[in-house]
Order: sequence, then C-alpha cells, then structure tokens
Amino acid sequence: MKIEHFALQVADPVAMARWYVVHLGMTIQRSSNQSPFAHFLADDGGQMLIEIYRNEQFDIPNHGQVPPAHFHLAFITEDIEKDRVRLIEAGAKEEGPIGTQPNGDLVCFLRDPWGLTLQLCSRVEKLLA
Repeated sequence: MKIEHFALQVADPVAMARWYVVHLGMTIQRSSNQSPFAHFLADDGGQMLIEIYRNEQFDIPNHGQVPPAHFHLAFITEDIEKDRVRLIEAGAKEEGPIGTQPNGDLVCFLRDPWGLTLQLCSRVEKLLA
C-alpha cells in the first residue's frame, strides 16, 4: 500500500494552504471553499499529500504546544541555512539552531505561523528516490 495523505485539523486552512504554497513550494491538488475548507497539498515532487481542514464539530489541537520530537512535518532542503532564514522572514518561528546528526544530516525545527512544527532536513544520503 502507498500512503496517499496525512490530515491535520487546523484553525485556518485557507491561509495555511496559501502560506505552504508560497513558502514551501507545495501545490493545491484539491480544495473546498465550504466548511470544512479541506485543502490537499502536494509536495514539490508530487510524492506526498497533506490535507488541512477545519471541522467545526471538533476542537482544534494546539499544535504550538506539541514538542517537536513528538510531531513534525519534515521537508528536504538543498540549503538549510538559506531556507531557515527565508521561512523565519516569512513568519515561521525558530525552534532551536541547525544541528548535525551523528550520520552528518543537518536538521532544524521551525514553527509555521499557526504553531505546527516543521523540520528542515539536509540529508547526506536521500531517504527517498
């Protein structure tokens, strides 16, 4: 089986989708301008989808209170320092410095403007082709 998408209940899926398109290079594959305002966003390689929506029947998780190690959405970057600065300038908040993993991978955590943790990764060896 292949994963199609991962879904997140968020406060403002319309604004969040716009930010992810502009600043993370994602594309909207499907969206709705009616409740629950579901937006399916594809990564720039078309390999993974995330769904963001707001279902009024359920509470919105406080993503800003979830520790980065417990949940994060990871993006591969060719220039982690440049992308980190660019995203902070676009409204992301830093969640610590860039670190080097034992295998040489560079990683850092940021929070998007809605508090969801993003991880930027510069891999020594790709995990996916």
